[in-house]
Amino acid sequence: MQRLPTWPVAAGSLLLGFAVADLTGVRPLGGIVLFLGALWCGLRWRRQQGLAVAILIVLAYLAAFALSHPLGRAIGSWPAVFVVSAVVGLIAWARADREAPPGTGVSPAASR
Repeated sequence: MQRLPTWPVAAGSLLLGFAVADLTGVRPLGGIVLFLGALWCGLRWRRQQGLAVAILIVLAYLAAFALSHPLGRAIGSWPAVFVVSAVVGLIAWARADREAPPGTGVSPAASR
């Protein structure tokens, strides 16, 4: 049985966190979703890739969250959240979930 990749959880938790905060009007509820998503992903990344890589990907997640605010003023809240979610998903996929091309013998996700 294959494990759930981290990229949909990382990207999805940014989207869901914003949706919860936006729809309920309670920003801390959205923050809980973001925290839980980052925690789950961070623990998986640490187990798969090591502490240094996990910290770097979590920092990218947090930076994307922070950057979504000024970006939201420029292009709108939902478009900004979609952009940063896509970027975080791509980073997580490229660094933690992607399988290496055949014949390379190296895979970012090889230590699962």
